Amino acid sequence: MEALRHEGGGLKEQVRVHIRWMIRRDYPEVLQAEQLSFEHPWCEEDLLCCMRQRNCISMVAEYGEKVVGFMIYELHKRKLHFLNFVVHPAWRRMGVGAQMVAKMISKLSGHRRTRITLEVRETNLAAQLFFCKQEFRAVRVLRAFYEDSGEDAFLMEYRLSDDTGDDLEEPINRLAQYEET
Repeated sequence: MEALRHEGGGLKEQVRVHIRWMIRRDYPEVLQAEQLSFEHPWCEEDLLCCMRQRNCISMVAEYGEKVVGFMIYELHKRKLHFLNFVVHPAWRRMGVGAQMVAKMISKLSGHRRTRITLEVRETNLAAQLFFCKQEFRAVRVLRAFYEDSGEDAFLMEYRLSDDTGDDLEEPINRLAQYEET
């Protein structure tokens, strides 16, 4: 464990994790973290189906011999897209998620992939706040996005600061149509 940090009246230890490719023996810990994190968690079949896709990458954050987080993302021509991002509840607020996001940002390039996108449930305020702190911003509301609940999602996006590509999501400003020019 690295340094102690004061947060919300308590002390939280910051940890340094090792981020590596996910392997089959990680699945039990990954699925446990998934089930502890979501009301509608992925099952093993969902995980395996995703893993079989050619453009799908999965990584785990490991502390010692324990998987404390994982991320699954798709490679696209101009972006990386998170399909799943989980930090085990017992390891939250210790810097694990920030290190996972930093790993993803390090994969971006001004010449090719310039952004990272993900969807966050409208009721998942903790995830929204976390990703905002990591410099993601909500760019669109996706109505009835989740089949399991009919819940809306926010499409969130991180862009490289020098990114000026034309194919990027732009925030929808409904009030702009009423502004005088």
